[in-house]
This record gives sequence, C-alpha cells and structure tokens, in this order.
Amino acid sequence: MTQVFGYADFRPHQEEIIEAVIEGRDALVLMPTGGGKSLCYQIPALVREGTAVIVSPLIALMQDQITVIQNRGLEAACLSSANSLEENREIESQFLSGTLDFLYVTPERLVNEWTISMLQRARVSLFAVDEAHCVVTWGHDFRPEYGALGLLKERFPSVPRIALTATADASAQQEIAERLLIDPKIFITSFDRPNIHYRVTFGAGEVKRKLLAFITQRHPGQTGIIYCISRRQVDTISDFLRGMGIPALPYHAGLGASLREENQREFIAGRGVVMVATVAFGMGIDKPDVRFVVHIGLPKSIEAYFQETGRAGRDGKPSEAWLIWGWRDVMIQQQFIESGDGSPEFKQQSLEKLDAMVGYAETGECRRHYLLACLGEESSTHCGCCDNCDRPPEMADRTVDAQKFVSCVIRCERASGCCFGMTHVINVLRGERTSLVAGYGHEKLSTWGIGKDLSEEEWRELARVLIAKRILNADWKSEGVLRPGRAKALLKGEETILVRVSAPSRPDLKQGRVRKPIEVREDYRPLADALRAWRRETAEAQGIPAYRIMTDVSLSEVASIHPQSFEALSHVNGIGPKKLDAYGTEILHIVRDFMRKKKGTEV
Repeated sequence: MTQVFGYADFRPHQEEIIEAVIEGRDALVLMPTGGGKSLCYQIPALVREGTAVIVSPLIALMQDQITVIQNRGLEAACLSSANSLEENREIESQFLSGTLDFLYVTPERLVNEWTISMLQRARVSLFAVDEAHCVVTWGHDFRPEYGALGLLKERFPSVPRIALTATADASAQQEIAERLLIDPKIFITSFDRPNIHYRVTFGAGEVKRKLLAFITQRHPGQTGIIYCISRRQVDTISDFLRGMGIPALPYHAGLGASLREENQREFIAGRGVVMVATVAFGMGIDKPDVRFVVHIGLPKSIEAYFQETGRAGRDGKPSEAWLIWGWRDVMIQQQFIESGDGSPEFKQQSLEKLDAMVGYAETGECRRHYLLACLGEESSTHCGCCDNCDRPPEMADRTVDAQKFVSCVIRCERASGCCFGMTHVINVLRGERTSLVAGYGHEKLSTWGIGKDLSEEEWRELARVLIAKRILNADWKSEGVLRPGRAKALLKGEETILVRVSAPSRPDLKQGRVRKPIEVREDYRPLADALRAWRRETAEAQGIPAYRIMTDVSLSEVASIHPQSFEALSHVNGIGPKKLDAYGTEILHIVRDFMRKKKGTEV
C-alpha cells in the first residue's frame, strides 16, 4: 500500500472493506467525499486475479481517475464514445490479453450486450460501481442506466461487486443493495466533516455584493465553487466576478462540451479559481483545496446539499459551506415538482425531501447536528462550527398569526365556493375594502380586519412560510390560489410556527451602529494610501469635506477589491452614478497604476 499508493495507514473501515472484497463478498460502502473510497476497490483489484471493471457516470471523471492510476505505475483505460473506433478496439485487445489492471466504463456502455460479451471472454476481478446513489429511483442524481446494472449479479454471480457513495439514507441504502448486490456487507463511516463551517443567509437580495464581500474578505485568492439555480444566473455571476478581477469560470449544460471540459481542467489544475456552475458540475471532482462552496438558492434535498458541500475541504483544512436562500426558492421548487411528469409517489417523496431542506435552512439549532440526523447519524447538539452555534438566533412564535391566516383562507373558500390568492386573503385580514372583498361580501367574515397589526409584507412573509411548510398549498396551475394543506395540527394548537427574527437589513444609525470599513490586506494598503491622498487633494481643491468625495468604507472597499472597470467600480458600496461620473476615471487610473506596478514587482 505504501509503495503503490503512498499511504502508511488505513482510514476507518478501509481495511475491513478491502478484506471483504478480496474474499469475494459484495459490499455497500458509504463514505464522505474525500474519505478514501477508491482505495477500497483499487487494492482488491491488484490482489484478485483479472481486471477490475469500474463503473463511473462521467467520461471526464474517468479520464482524471485513469491519469492518477497511471501515475502510480498501473495499467488503466476507458471504453467510451470519446475514443475513436481504433482506440476502443486496442483497449478491448488489452483487456482480453489481461494487461489492464482497471477498465473504466459508463453504465450506458456496460449494459450494452457487446460489452457484456467482451467481459465474459476474460477474467474480471471485481465490479466497482462508483456514485451508486444514482441507482435510487427517487434520488437526487437518478440515472435509469444505473438501474440496469442489476444484470451484473445475474451474468457474473461469482464476481464480487462493491457499490460506493457519499450519501444515502436508509431507504436509499436498501434500494442500492437490492438492485446491485447479493447479501452485501454494509460499511458506513461517519458522514461528519468537522472542518466545514456551515452558514445560512436568508434573503436573496444583493447577491452579487454579498458574494464579492464573501470572496474578497473571507477567501481572497482561494478556490471555491458557487452553485446557481439556472444557467442564466451562472453566466451573470461568473461575468460579474471576472469583471471584479476574480478568476471565475462558468459551467452548465448549455455550454459546449469542449468548453466545459476546458473549464473543468483549468479549475482542477489552477489555484484561486472560482467555478460558477449548476449542479451538473462536481460529481467525482478530486480537488483537495476547495475552500468554500456557496449555494445561491435552495437545493432540492439534504442528500444533494451534503454531496455538493462535501466538495469543500477534502484536504482536511478549514472550509466553508454557505447557503443563500429565500422563500421564493421554495415555491419555485414546489411548483417544479408539482408540475413535473413524475408519479404521485415520486412527487410526494420529492416534496418531503424539500421539506427537510427547508428545515435545515430554518433551524435555530446546530446545523451539523440537523444534517447528520437527516442522514441517520447521531451527533452532538452543539458542533461549535456553524452560524447557529456561533450565535444562536432569536426565534419568534408566529403561531397565532399563522392560525389567523389559515382560518381566513378556509372562511373565504367556504363563503364563496372558490379559492383566492395571497393578496386577497391579506386584504381581508387587514380590513381593506377592495372591490373583490366587497364583491364577495368578505368584509362580513369573522377574520375581516383581525390582522391590521401586521403590514402587507409581514403577512406575505408568513404566507410564504406556511406554503413552504405545506400547511397551505398554492395551486400554481390556477394562478397561485391558496388551499388548506397540512393545517389540522396548527389549527388544533398542536403545531408551533417559529420564525427566525432577521437582523435589520440596514444599519440603525439612531443606536450608533454604523458600517465599519473593510480591513485592507497588508499588500494593498499602499493603494489605500494613494486613494486617501487623492481624496484629500480633490477635497481641498473643491473646498468640501473629504468624506463627500468618498467615505472610508468606500475607500477600503476599492482598495480591497481593486476594481479595474466602470462596471466593477459601480458595485462598490457608496459609489453611485454621480460619483462614478465625477470621479470614476481618476479612481480607476489610481487602481490600474497600482496593479501594474504590483504585477511588475511580482514577476
């Protein structure tokens, strides 16, 4: 193990798994990303006679793994559509002659009868199914071709199979075992990634500014992944970050295959590269120095979120997982699920998984404890490495208001024989005499005017919470009209609605809380000094106070992010269109001059 793989010791469970597979047992292995799954089939492959067949979902991923194996002096190849016909024939010849240690294939190619026939003509030491959660029918990465891999235990009953994944709850484990394996030994290591700090921010406003501050202040020059909910958002965010001088690359299915591969190679080989992507990116990426993973928008399940955040900190060093979300994300996901083509059972399962994800975003308890509990693992209720443990949030009891809202929905429907949208229900609660209220006579309802103490936006916020919890159902096919959902427990007083009390979005100047300047890195302080000198001279020439030219907060931000275009400068806090027009050229000249000199000294 030391000579070939460079490891002196096994990680937890690795030795037991390796021994089981060498002995010919099937095995299901659940190990967190970076936990050492590949060694669990690579060592048995070298001990057992024949060639190990590795099933992997992505061609690009297989190529990366083959390169790593070949660098260790072993023989590996990949049968794929990316090869020419002649290349695949040569690989087939190598396999049949027994010169390959590892043969990589996609599930689509493996279940092809031609491939099965080829495998039966030579000795196979074992089958390893990587990313085995793709077999789960209701899973977050389901691929129908993975389900067909069940034929391996029929056609090759004496060849051991090992299925590996980083995330699978109890039901997913059972489905993987039933579909792919025969009487498997199941190995589950701890899913905990103690080096990852979990943080959640509610509110999708000013995402660009939040991201810029996050990267430049918390992770300057570091590698990260930003997951977006749409291709358009990927392009917008990556363009913005590049304009701010951050090396950001886009990745989504709308880009050409060659560009995706080029960006992926640059991300893996580079330092300080930020990949902005849809969830199409990341499966099997073996890059140890990813310092942060950001999600803009709510993922569809805990399993998906855990899998994606697990791409941070594989080297064991401190890393960060940050989720930015809003109630609109939840309603969009619900609408997508309910209007999809899946069976009623699939939709119900998907909604329940989304519920669990909302619970993670909302919880005032330890986030690590919540995540691990969803994956069936017991843990401390205080990890000391998440935002809730750092600063326990204040939660407000909104149960009575929630009961009022649901009661109003029910009374409107009973009185009129039809359902109404959020705006109408809020108008009834607030005692607004609109034409629709008068037309249906809803000013006579007992709930009319009982909610005047809350603003329209406060009621909307609460309504979004109730929809997200499925206490109310929004019928998206009928313009979002509201119907009672799982409301019985709430109305009977058996369910409590706790809502996180958000910090004020803007500083409260009356209480003396003001925005502090960003601390400028040591190597950029000369730029800050140059900007202060320019500000002082400009202020003296115009006979006005220096802060009128540019505040300390704005100056520090310019020095920290060193924008080199008008577009980038326009995103600096406190620099609006007038200041950009009046001083933009001079500020950019100072920044560009400094960066040119700095680059010269680093060469």
